[in-house]
Amino acid sequence: MIELITTAESMGQAEELLAAGVDTLYIGEEDFGLRLPYSFSREEQRALIKLAHDQGKKVNVAINGIMHPDKMKKIPEYLAFLAEVKPDHVVVGDTGVIYLLQEYDLPYIYDAETLVTNARQINFWQKKGAVGAVLAREVPFEEMQRLREHVDVPVEVLVYGATCIHQSKRPLLDNYFNYTKQTENTSKERGLFISEPKKAETHYSIYEDQHGTHIFADNDLNLISEVAELNQTGYQTWKLDGLFTPGANFVAIAKIFVSAKAALETNSWDEATAVDAQKEIKKYHPAGRGMDTGFYHLDPTAIK
Repeated sequence: MIELITTAESMGQAEELLAAGVDTLYIGEEDFGLRLPYSFSREEQRALIKLAHDQGKKVNVAINGIMHPDKMKKIPEYLAFLAEVKPDHVVVGDTGVIYLLQEYDLPYIYDAETLVTNARQINFWQKKGAVGAVLAREVPFEEMQRLREHVDVPVEVLVYGATCIHQSKRPLLDNYFNYTKQTENTSKERGLFISEPKKAETHYSIYEDQHGTHIFADNDLNLISEVAELNQTGYQTWKLDGLFTPGANFVAIAKIFVSAKAALETNSWDEATAVDAQKEIKKYHPAGRGMDTGFYHLDPTAIK
């Protein structure tokens, strides 16, 4: 069965996403989770987990930051809270957190961002208790096909949303503005971006938070035309990231993927339906943000 996972930017949007047919909410708090649209309070997390479970849905909680000593000290208390409220999975990349998970009844999905590129790595962490993995966004479909033949756990793929291509713990924007003697807002809400030299049309979104500096690919990912191929190959865990697609527009896009899932499961998905879905997504995708298929169709031998 296909599983649709979405981020959420508020309690209200989370409720709308569940009502729209999303299977799993992906939430967390900023101290421990990377690039979340919203940092949910403990009581909000508790309430959302109960709400989802009452509807037969799931909640995954992000603990995928790189935990330096100051944050690692806070981890046991957070894990104890999660063990109490019982999300379906925690999503983890730091090996120190994985070590601490031995003390708690919390199934985990391995997420080391750009590092998860091969079956051997996924199988290693499966032996260490992982019940799933998040595949790097930079893996072409040709390699994805070979990888799927050698793994036994569900592998999540991003089918819609922004792709982070670089994270630095350093405050690169603050350092730049300090050097140039400027005082500027470096948060996501500011909408800053950088461009390649002599390519003014490029638009790499960039912002800072307590985890450092985050830089995103020039275009957001949209694999609605590839979902049949993904499903047939055994990639049935789909993630939609609404970091840069706010409010009702993200819910509308989620509904399009819910419809695609239903059509695939009833064998009614065809090329014309895919074309219509692509047009609908363009209506709700933020103006000024491009979309493409990322690395999906690239020849693996062409990637350096």
